[in-house]
Amino acid sequence: MTPDRETYLVELVDEDGAPAGQATVDAAHRAPGMLHRAFSVLLTDAAGRVLLQRRAAVKTRFPLRWGNACCGHPGPGQPVPEAANVRLGEELGLAPLPLTELGVYVYRADDPATGRVEVEYDHVLLGHIAADHPLRPDPAEVAELRWVAPGEIFDLLNTRSDDYAPWLAGVLAKLNLDSQRAL
Repeated sequence: MTPDRETYLVELVDEDGAPAGQATVDAAHRAPGMLHRAFSVLLTDAAGRVLLQRRAAVKTRFPLRWGNACCGHPGPGQPVPEAANVRLGEELGLAPLPLTELGVYVYRADDPATGRVEVEYDHVLLGHIAADHPLRPDPAEVAELRWVAPGEIFDLLNTRSDDYAPWLAGVLAKLNLDSQRAL
């Protein structure tokens, strides 16, 4: 049986990222929302392409929108890379891999379709895998996957922004794709 992630605890933080308490995932994502620690993992291949996942239809926030390879929340006090590797295993069937933190993206996004809200202190992490690395996406988490070239991402975000998670542009900015547009 799949655990109810909405009952998991997240770490609330202040605007500087210092711990400020805890709440359930459900409570932290109800309006007006509570600022909490999160992570977004970007996976790239040797050609500089970025793996995108289309979020499963059952997601409580931004279902069926394209986002980065994996997102989640560390538990209170849990190291972010450890939590991110757990989610990479759960969502994509990946064994733990080295992850580099690129920075933090703080954002707020309201989901009109579900009435939920994201208010996140989002640690952006980068990992590398081969494009042909076998992935086993969990259908309860991931509707589909695709590799996208950096230049194509900008075009898609500009022409079909409603198809993408609202945090994706900010997360990708940490990767500094502008320097890779020519790829």
